[in-house]
Amino acid sequence: MEIINMTQLNETQIIQAAQILTDSIPIGWPTLQDALDEINRLMIPENTLLAAIENGIVLGWGGILPEYNGNVFELHPLAVRSDRRKQGIGRAIVAALEDEARKQGGLTIILGADDERGDGETSFANVDLYDDLPGRIRSFSPGTHQSGFYLKLGYKIIGVVPDANGIGKPDIFFGKSLRKP
Repeated sequence: MEIINMTQLNETQIIQAAQILTDSIPIGWPTLQDALDEINRLMIPENTLLAAIENGIVLGWGGILPEYNGNVFELHPLAVRSDRRKQGIGRAIVAALEDEARKQGGLTIILGADDERGDGETSFANVDLYDDLPGRIRSFSPGTHQSGFYLKLGYKIIGVVPDANGIGKPDIFFGKSLRKP
Protein backbone atom coordinates (compact mmCIF):
# COMPACT_ATOMS: atom_id res chain seq x y z
CA MET A 1 0.00 0.00 0.00
CA GLU A 2 1.20 3.50 -0.77
CA ILE A 3 -0.24 6.88 0.11
CA ILE A 4 -0.27 9.43 -2.71
CA ASN A 5 -1.65 12.87 -3.38
CA MET A 6 -5.09 12.60 -4.99
CA THR A 7 -4.02 14.97 -7.76
CA GLN A 8 -2.18 11.91 -9.14
CA LEU A 9 -5.34 9.78 -9.40
CA ASN A 10 -6.91 8.98 -12.74
CA GLU A 11 -10.64 9.36 -13.46
CA THR A 12 -11.42 5.74 -12.52
CA GLN A 13 -9.63 6.13 -9.19
CA ILE A 14 -11.49 9.39 -8.44
CA ILE A 15 -14.75 7.49 -8.99
CA GLN A 16 -13.49 4.77 -6.63
CA ALA A 17 -12.75 7.44 -4.01
CA ALA A 18 -16.21 8.92 -4.46
CA GLN A 19 -17.82 5.49 -4.11
CA ILE A 20 -15.91 4.93 -0.87
CA LEU A 21 -17.18 8.27 0.45
CA THR A 22 -20.83 7.61 -0.37
CA ASP A 23 -20.61 4.03 0.96
CA SER A 24 -18.89 5.18 4.17
CA ILE A 25 -20.86 8.34 4.95
CA PRO A 26 -24.19 8.13 3.09
CA ILE A 27 -25.80 10.69 5.41
CA GLY A 28 -23.40 13.34 4.08
CA TRP A 29 -23.02 12.10 0.50
CA PRO A 30 -25.98 9.88 -0.43
CA THR A 31 -25.18 9.59 -4.14
CA LEU A 32 -22.07 9.05 -6.20
CA GLN A 33 -22.60 12.48 -7.78
CA ASP A 34 -22.75 14.10 -4.32
CA ALA A 35 -19.43 12.45 -3.46
CA LEU A 36 -17.84 13.46 -6.78
CA ASP A 37 -19.01 17.05 -6.19
CA GLU A 38 -17.41 16.99 -2.72
CA ILE A 39 -14.09 15.71 -4.09
CA ASN A 40 -14.13 18.40 -6.79
CA ARG A 41 -14.95 21.06 -4.19
CA LEU A 42 -12.05 19.92 -2.01
CA MET A 43 -9.46 19.54 -4.78
CA ILE A 44 -8.11 23.06 -4.62
CA PRO A 45 -4.41 23.93 -4.15
CA GLU A 46 -4.65 25.00 -0.50
CA ASN A 47 -6.15 21.65 0.58
CA THR A 48 -4.27 18.36 0.73
CA LEU A 49 -6.08 15.15 -0.22
CA LEU A 50 -4.26 11.84 0.16
CA ALA A 51 -5.35 8.38 -0.97
CA ALA A 52 -4.19 4.92 0.05
CA ILE A 53 -3.62 2.87 -3.10
CA GLU A 54 -2.87 -0.82 -3.59
CA ASN A 55 -2.41 -2.34 -7.04
CA GLY A 56 -3.99 0.75 -8.58
CA ILE A 57 -7.14 0.47 -6.42
CA VAL A 58 -8.17 3.20 -3.96
CA LEU A 59 -8.56 1.73 -0.47
CA GLY A 60 -9.36 4.97 1.32
CA TRP A 61 -8.67 8.67 1.38
CA GLY A 62 -8.77 11.79 3.47
CA GLY A 63 -8.03 15.47 3.41
CA ILE A 64 -6.79 18.39 5.46
CA LEU A 65 -8.14 21.91 5.04
CA PRO A 66 -6.16 24.87 6.43
CA GLU A 67 -7.85 27.24 8.89
CA TYR A 68 -6.72 30.05 11.21
CA ASN A 69 -3.97 31.21 8.83
CA GLY A 70 -2.57 27.67 8.60
CA ASN A 71 -2.14 27.16 12.34
CA VAL A 72 -5.03 24.67 12.37
CA PHE A 73 -6.03 22.02 9.85
CA GLU A 74 -9.43 20.36 9.66
CA LEU A 75 -9.31 16.66 8.86
CA HIS A 76 -12.16 16.27 6.37
CA PRO A 77 -13.21 13.73 5.31
CA LEU A 78 -11.75 10.32 6.08
CA ALA A 79 -13.19 7.26 4.38
CA VAL A 80 -11.94 3.68 4.00
CA ARG A 81 -13.49 0.85 1.96
CA SER A 82 -15.73 -1.18 4.22
CA ASP A 83 -14.01 -4.47 3.31
CA ARG A 84 -10.59 -3.02 4.23
CA ARG A 85 -11.37 -1.41 7.59
CA LYS A 86 -9.50 -2.40 10.76
CA GLN A 87 -6.35 -3.08 8.72
CA GLY A 88 -4.45 0.12 9.55
CA ILE A 89 -5.40 1.98 6.37
CA GLY A 90 -7.28 4.79 8.13
CA ARG A 91 -4.49 5.09 10.70
CA ALA A 92 -1.89 5.37 7.91
CA ILE A 93 -3.91 8.02 6.06
CA VAL A 94 -4.39 10.07 9.25
CA ALA A 95 -0.67 9.81 10.11
CA ALA A 96 0.26 11.00 6.59
CA LEU A 97 -2.23 13.88 6.82
CA GLU A 98 -0.87 14.89 10.24
CA ASP A 99 2.69 14.83 8.85
CA GLU A 100 1.62 16.98 5.91
CA ALA A 101 -0.12 19.48 8.22
CA ARG A 102 3.09 19.69 10.31
CA LYS A 103 5.16 20.31 7.15
CA GLN A 104 2.80 23.17 6.31
CA GLY A 105 3.29 24.72 9.77
CA GLY A 106 0.14 23.38 11.43
CA LEU A 107 0.00 23.37 15.21
CA THR A 108 -3.37 21.67 15.71
CA ILE A 109 -5.59 19.29 13.76
CA ILE A 110 -9.34 19.18 14.34
CA LEU A 111 -12.36 17.25 13.09
CA GLY A 112 -16.07 17.01 13.67
CA ALA A 113 -17.90 13.72 14.12
CA ASP A 114 -21.69 13.77 14.10
CA ASP A 115 -23.55 11.28 16.27
CA GLU A 116 -26.70 11.24 14.19
CA ARG A 117 -27.45 7.62 13.25
CA GLY A 118 -30.68 6.08 14.50
CA ASP A 119 -30.82 6.30 18.27
CA GLY A 120 -27.18 7.39 18.41
CA GLU A 121 -23.94 5.56 18.97
CA THR A 122 -22.13 7.44 21.74
CA SER A 123 -22.93 8.23 25.35
CA PHE A 124 -23.75 11.78 24.16
CA ALA A 125 -26.77 10.61 22.14
CA ASN A 126 -30.27 11.33 23.38
CA VAL A 127 -29.20 12.98 26.63
CA ASP A 128 -29.37 16.56 27.89
CA LEU A 129 -25.81 17.67 27.18
CA TYR A 130 -26.49 20.99 28.90
CA ASP A 131 -26.68 19.03 32.16
CA ASP A 132 -23.05 18.68 33.34
CA LEU A 133 -21.29 18.62 29.97
CA PRO A 134 -17.81 18.49 31.60
CA GLY A 135 -18.84 15.37 33.51
CA ARG A 136 -20.31 13.80 30.40
CA ILE A 137 -17.06 14.46 28.50
CA ARG A 138 -15.03 12.83 31.29
CA SER A 139 -17.21 9.71 31.16
CA PHE A 140 -17.60 9.68 27.36
CA SER A 141 -18.11 6.29 25.73
CA PRO A 142 -17.78 6.09 21.93
CA GLY A 143 -19.83 2.92 21.55
CA THR A 144 -19.76 1.92 17.87
CA HIS A 145 -19.09 5.50 16.70
CA GLN A 146 -15.95 6.47 14.73
CA SER A 147 -14.91 8.67 17.65
CA GLY A 148 -13.35 5.57 19.25
CA PHE A 149 -10.91 5.41 16.32
CA TYR A 150 -9.86 9.03 16.81
CA LEU A 151 -9.48 8.64 20.58
CA LYS A 152 -7.07 5.72 19.96
CA LEU A 153 -5.03 8.04 17.71
CA GLY A 154 -4.62 10.58 20.52
CA TYR A 155 -7.42 12.98 19.67
CA LYS A 156 -9.30 14.64 22.54
CA ILE A 157 -12.83 16.00 22.72
CA ILE A 158 -12.48 19.78 22.44
CA GLY A 159 -16.14 20.69 22.02
CA VAL A 160 -19.68 19.46 21.61
CA VAL A 161 -22.66 21.04 19.87
CA PRO A 162 -25.80 19.57 21.42
CA ASP A 163 -28.69 18.84 19.05
CA ALA A 164 -26.63 19.94 16.01
CA ASN A 165 -28.32 17.29 13.85
CA GLY A 166 -31.69 17.19 15.64
CA ILE A 167 -32.76 16.49 19.20
CA GLY A 168 -30.26 14.18 20.90
CA LYS A 169 -27.91 14.15 17.88
CA PRO A 170 -24.76 16.13 18.71
CA ASP A 171 -21.71 17.08 16.73
CA ILE A 172 -18.52 16.19 18.61
CA PHE A 173 -15.31 18.11 17.92
CA PHE A 174 -11.93 16.47 18.37
CA GLY A 175 -8.47 18.00 18.33
CA LYS A 176 -4.86 16.96 18.56
CA SER A 177 -1.64 18.90 18.92
CA LEU A 178 0.72 18.56 15.99
CA ARG A 179 3.70 19.80 17.98
CA LYS A 180 6.22 17.06 18.64
CA PRO A 181 7.25 16.83 22.33
